[in-house]
Amino acid sequence: MAVLIRRAEARTMRVVMIGANGQLGSDLVSLGTAWDLIPLTRRELDICDFVHCRTVLSGARPDLVINTAAFNRVDDSEDEPSSAFWANTYAVHNLARICGELDYRLLHISTDYVFGGEKRVPYTEEDPPNPLNVYGVSKLAGEYFVRDLCPKHFVVRTSGLYGVAGSRGKSGNFVETMIRLAKEGRPIRVVDDQVLTPTYTHDLAQKIKELSDTEAYGLYHITNAGHCSWHEFAARIFALLGLNPDFEPTTTAAFGAKARRPAYSVLAHRNLQAIGIDILRPWTEALEAYLRAKSYL
Repeated sequence: MAVLIRRAEARTMRVVMIGANGQLGSDLVSLGTAWDLIPLTRRELDICDFVHCRTVLSGARPDLVINTAAFNRVDDSEDEPSSAFWANTYAVHNLARICGELDYRLLHISTDYVFGGEKRVPYTEEDPPNPLNVYGVSKLAGEYFVRDLCPKHFVVRTSGLYGVAGSRGKSGNFVETMIRLAKEGRPIRVVDDQVLTPTYTHDLAQKIKELSDTEAYGLYHITNAGHCSWHEFAARIFALLGLNPDFEPTTTAAFGAKARRPAYSVLAHRNLQAIGIDILRPWTEALEAYLRAKSYL
C-alpha cells in the first residue's frame, strides 16, 4: 500500500469553494472551520468568463480550488448540449488552465456517467470511459482538461448524490422526490435495471476534506459503499419511513427518459484505498443518517 502523502503546512488551508450554495458545496462549506474558506456562487464567480475567473482567483491566492459547479440535468443536456458543455467542459478548461498557470491545487467533481455500464463489477479508475449521453461526454471532457492542464489536481468521480441542501437544478433530490410523491398518494414507478451507489453529500464532503489534506494527486472514485438499483433505493426509503405508496418497478425502456443511462455504474475505490484512506460507510447507513438529519426519523 502506498504511503499517504500529507501536506506539511501548519497554517490553515485557504480554499476557494465554487458552487458553494449547491448540494455538495453546502456540505463542504459546513467544514469551513477547518479551512480559511472563500465560498463563491455563480453570482460572485462566472467560471465561463476566463478573464473574470483569473482575476478573482489570482486575487484570492488559495491553496486549493474546489469546483462543484456543473450543469447536471442529465435529460435537459440532450436538448441543451451547449449549456452542458459550457458549464461542464469549457468552464472547467478555464479553471484548469488558470490553476495550472498560477500553480494552484484544483479538486474537481465528476460523475459515474462517464461509464457505459457494460461491466457487472465495479469500475476502477483504470477502466476506459464510454459515456452514453451528452452530460457524461461533457463531464469526461472536463476531466481531461483538468488532468492535462493542472498538474496539482484531484478528480473525484461520484454518483447518485443527495444531501440536506438539495439540488436546485433538480428541485431537491431523489430521496425528497420519493417522499413527496408517497405523501401525495401518487403512483410511483422507479427503474430497477440501473444499478449504482447512492451517495450522501455529507459523507462525500468529509472524504474530500481528507483527500485534500494530501498531495496524492490524481483520479479517485468516492461513493458510499455497496450498491443498489434506483428501485431498491426507493424501497429502502419507504421502508425506513413506514410509507406504503402505490409503488412498482419499471424498466429503463418503459420509463422512456430522453438520455441514455448506464445499466451499471458502481465505482470501485481502488485509488483511495491505495493511499491509505478508508472508504465511506454503506449506503444504507448513510441514508438513515440523512433521514435523521432531515428529522424524518
